[in-house]
Amino acid sequence: MKLKSILYKKEQAELVDKIINILELDDKNSIILYNLDNDKTKQDKILGLIPEIRKYYSFSTIIGASEPTKAKRPYLSIIR
Repeated sequence: MKLKSILYKKEQAELVDKIINILELDDKNSIILYNLDNDKTKQDKILGLIPEIRKYYSFSTIIGASEPTKAKRPYLSIIR
């Protein structure tokens, strides 16, 4: 069985692009955590990607995707 990183290379790149577009990074490709913590819309959009993350990534180490109810800020775990 092939690794998901090989099988879904294109889909993973598209998913990363979606997350970057949701985050609206600044010129330095960064985001202020305070702003993300207070932006429920961005949080919900990121959490809405969990089914895709589970499909295209090996998500056992991504606590926000594997067990979002156990993480304090699952969206932060996903974007790391």
